[in-house]
Amino acid sequence: MKLSELQKKDLVDIRSGKKIGKIVDVEFDVSSGIMNSFMIERKGLFFSGEDVSVEFKQIKKLGEDVILIDIYDKI
Repeated sequence: MKLSELQKKDLVDIRSGKKIGKIVDVEFDVSSGIMNSFMIERKGLFFSGEDVSVEFKQIKKLGEDVILIDIYDKI
């Protein structure tokens, strides 16, 4: 899947059901080529507008239009 395809999807928190933001970039481990995290542009009433990192392991479901994440799953 291309980054441009991922950037079209909404990120939604599975606990609150709220839209978190949009993917603006992807971070890779240069030595292994493994994707580590997404950089998310957060917009909205409760967000500061800063980019936030969401680790790949926080993704719970990758749907056709939506990516479900657990923003509190940092384990």
